[in-house]
Amino acid sequence: MTYKTVLLVADAENYDIDLRTAADLCVAGNAHLSVFLVKLAAPVPLGDFAAMSVAWLDVRAGDTEKLGDAVMNSRATLEALGISFDVHGSYPEEAWAEDEIGERARYADVTLIGTSLKASSRLRSHAIEGALFGSAHPVLLSGNRQSVTLAPKKILLAWNSTIEATRAAREALEMMKTADSVNVVLVDPKAVPARNGEEPGADVATYLARHGIKVTVDRLPSAGRQVNVVLLEHALDTAADLIVMGAYGHSRVRERMFGGVTKAMIESPAVPVLMVH
Repeated sequence: MTYKTVLLVADAENYDIDLRTAADLCVAGNAHLSVFLVKLAAPVPLGDFAAMSVAWLDVRAGDTEKLGDAVMNSRATLEALGISFDVHGSYPEEAWAEDEIGERARYADVTLIGTSLKASSRLRSHAIEGALFGSAHPVLLSGNRQSVTLAPKKILLAWNSTIEATRAAREALEMMKTADSVNVVLVDPKAVPARNGEEPGADVATYLARHGIKVTVDRLPSAGRQVNVVLLEHALDTAADLIVMGAYGHSRVRERMFGGVTKAMIESPAVPVLMVH
């Protein structure tokens, strides 16, 4: 689909780089930028009469002031760039952060998670999961090594025949139509009807080709490596501008406890990643 509204979720104390990245992305794609600056509320201190702590109230007052300044500064920056935008701030209790972000993400075509948010790991986690599970829209993770774009020339589609991967492929159809090449990558595929079919990757390649997309299917052995490592290495080897993949094929609890491809890709996206649940 064509992305006309991009939501940037950023830390109210560390947002400058991400704001510039998002602005450049929207200028290139002629899209509206919606900025959501978040500062997680200082937790209530424990102990007798803790809720009445003057120090805690002072911290919250200071946080609120910083949030207000960040909103005003962001608006000034974007006004100077002359793009279509809106900026809002929030100071949510951590338990409600995902819900607030998910609600915002419902009114954007894609949620951008910039590299600066890595410094705020809890907020980053809430932002990604809130957008993925609360909006039915994709999340775009900035890569560690290259700039993010809405018009990638080389795309790697991570394929495992799941519903999540199917949604990701459908979401990225417009991007893939304008790309120079699309690599459909399967890691250790099983050639059985209930999984990848007798010729793994052929079905999705045919589907994409009917849309006029130039497709190459790569079936890769893991050779004992983690799937995310294989995908990232292949993305770098093929100079991919974007990885498209389904997210959380297993439950979030299972991913957090035992790990998984989604969790690993979120933690270390060397290449920009478009995720869809």
